[in-house]
Amino acid sequence: MAVRSTKKGDNAMRIGVLTSGGDCPGINAAIRGVCKCAISHYGMEVIGIHSGFEGLLTKEVEIIDENALSGLLSQYGTILGSSREQPFKRGGVMPDADKPTLLKENVKDLRLDCVVCIGGNGTMDTAAKMMGLGINVVAIPKTIDNDVWGTDTTFGFDSAVSIATDAIDRLHSTASSHKRVMVIEVMGHRSGWIALYSGMAGGGDVILLPEIPYNITNVGNALIDRIKKGKYYSIVVVAEGIQTTNPRKHAGEFIAEEIEYETGIETRQTVLGYIQRGGSPTSFDRNLATRMGGHAVELIANQQYGRMVALQGAKITSLDIRDVAGKQKYVSSQDDLVVEGRKIGVCFG
Repeated sequence: MAVRSTKKGDNAMRIGVLTSGGDCPGINAAIRGVCKCAISHYGMEVIGIHSGFEGLLTKEVEIIDENALSGLLSQYGTILGSSREQPFKRGGVMPDADKPTLLKENVKDLRLDCVVCIGGNGTMDTAAKMMGLGINVVAIPKTIDNDVWGTDTTFGFDSAVSIATDAIDRLHSTASSHKRVMVIEVMGHRSGWIALYSGMAGGGDVILLPEIPYNITNVGNALIDRIKKGKYYSIVVVAEGIQTTNPRKHAGEFIAEEIEYETGIETRQTVLGYIQRGGSPTSFDRNLATRMGGHAVELIANQQYGRMVALQGAKITSLDIRDVAGKQKYVSSQDDLVVEGRKIGVCFG
């Protein structure tokens, strides 16, 4: 397909970029990757859209130039802001408006050739619906949960795992000193990627994931067996989304109480929470975000719209956004890390 002129002027392509959903390390690196490639290499004009899809509905936008991109690689959060606005659902901003129609009109008024949507599963769903309206989109997946279907890894995940692993490392000394069981709850509502990767990297003895059913008696027996072997403390890593019989309590709190009841071992719990979302991205996430941002612009330059950028193996590629919408990537009980964990004695419940 022919590429539109990349020279600055009336014929230059004009693209918008927005970030939607929860924040995570690496978003600013992705914004930088998109904008630098678009401006410097292709001569495009870039419009920053504030507050996610809400900003596209209210036309809260600004022109982004190269000067605005300095220092973004390591900067946390998102310079464009974010929101949970879902323009294809009632409620939110302008609850009485025909938001899909307004979305289409605003994209036309802003003269946007394409909108780059950076976000997680909800953003992928919205981007697919925008294509159905005739709006050109290219999507970049981001989430610390690593649960976007079609990509091996999302940026933000490596940073979150590093933060969680560091926290687990620090709990070893307290658990050892007091001969306790330490339970740490990490993020992951429906998928347990953070718990799996940080739990394995941090030497967790028990790792509980939403995808793998657990029996608290089995967990208790595994911890008692460790004591019989002369291992007087244990680390239990729990994803926040595991099933419990008391939804009012944090998963970590629930598991800690159940372990103490089952075993009589002194047990304490820590909820890591939003700390996992914050701080500077790891070098891996900075590079992944940069690669994905650049690839998104390449797709736009070649008018390959309706695509989500993805990491598959060592290669950055893309797939039809319609194939992504409505799907989620879960941990399999046959995942290599689960299989190897079981071989070395990790209890998965």
